[in-house]
Amino acid sequence: MDMDKDYDLITIGAGSGGVAASRRAAAHGAKVLVIEGDRVGGTCVIRGCVPKKLMMYAAGFSQAFEEARGYGWRDAGGRFEMSDWAAAKAAEIDRLEGIYRNLLSGSGVERRAGWARLKGPGEVEVNGEVLRAPRILLATGGRPAADAFPGLELAMTSNEVLDLTTVPESLLVIGGGFIAVEFASILAGLGARVTLAFRDVLPLRGFDADLRRRLADALAARGVAIASGAGFASLRKVASGFEVERLDGSVLAAAAVLNATGRRPNTAGLGLDRAGVATDRFGAVVVDHDSRSTVPGIWAIGDLTNRRNLTPVAIAEGRAFADTEFGASPARVDHRVVAAAVFTDPPIGTVGLTESQAVELGPVDVYESEFRPMKTAFVGGQQRSYMKLIADGLSGRVLGVHMLGPDAPEIVQSLSVALTCGASKRDFDRTIAVHPTAAEEFVLMREPSRRLPAREPGRAA
Repeated sequence: MDMDKDYDLITIGAGSGGVAASRRAAAHGAKVLVIEGDRVGGTCVIRGCVPKKLMMYAAGFSQAFEEARGYGWRDAGGRFEMSDWAAAKAAEIDRLEGIYRNLLSGSGVERRAGWARLKGPGEVEVNGEVLRAPRILLATGGRPAADAFPGLELAMTSNEVLDLTTVPESLLVIGGGFIAVEFASILAGLGARVTLAFRDVLPLRGFDADLRRRLADALAARGVAIASGAGFASLRKVASGFEVERLDGSVLAAAAVLNATGRRPNTAGLGLDRAGVATDRFGAVVVDHDSRSTVPGIWAIGDLTNRRNLTPVAIAEGRAFADTEFGASPARVDHRVVAAAVFTDPPIGTVGLTESQAVELGPVDVYESEFRPMKTAFVGGQQRSYMKLIADGLSGRVLGVHMLGPDAPEIVQSLSVALTCGASKRDFDRTIAVHPTAAEEFVLMREPSRRLPAREPGRAA
């Protein structure tokens, strides 16, 4: 090791991506330091995916109890105490954080607590000390945005909603993306009167249009009031809770408000300007295919780069960086085929192109199936599952798989392997089904519900 450096790699941020990159680099023999000013584990483990899904599981019991009665169970049910859930969740997050700390130490990665900033080429300052490494990896993730309109800073964010100890009598969720629809569904399941308000006509912009329409219907059936199609002017605190005034003059009121208008790259205090690291108009660090920033010796991964803001993507980017820089097998992450899940009730699983994206490339065949799941149909439930498969109209290659319904994330995770391998519709057709399952519908759709020509450039969907 050169005498003018302290480490081979300094990673700023101990979230999922930073931890994965640091451990992989250490496995390749590098001397690695991770600096983190908050809890180890990052957004996903501490205040995101994991506690959110635990809350989703809690909400799911309300419907499970109803269904149980239809299956012959008597006295099924109970009273939800959110304070009990909050205590159990806190204990579980503490346990997981301990695992992450042990993973770092067990991998030989050194860790320091503190808020780091770039000092100069190959230099990082933390707690008044300057540390050196020829490679610096930025993995500080994202944070909730609160600047969409005046007063929004008064609302809870996804951070605070996960620390609730009581269920609010009424909740206004502002936003139409992942976080908004998930917490609207979850809190409705826990007993709150929920209103979901967003500017667009449908929630989940960027998702397949058929999923968006059906999710809006499913949320409404779950008891969520949908207030769409108007922007927001201001949020104010009132005696009864909160009121938000919309640009159409209407006013929405609730005892509590959740700001789910989006997230921003967490760049505050990093010293990017001083180091000369370029950012885009959203504040994300500009990187190339190998996660290199515009400054030699500085890389960035995860939500900080605003590419595909999903935990598994950050992990893959971190490992690819470590393998490329310290291992014998350079690697790149393919961001084109990335599966995603939305944990509403019912949940969504999706991978590949939407219908509107596919027809931009050429003719497509669309296959669909919609039905009431056996489990809920048996007790008279009206919940519906929807499956959609999009195939290239010329080659038959499957371009997209989309599902709304029970177990959708689990099913689509498996099917994403097929898309990654370039499976064709014929491959799906010659796959023998597992019966009775919902997933078998994806290999039983024989005739397209519609065949679409390639869309002419500039023509609206």
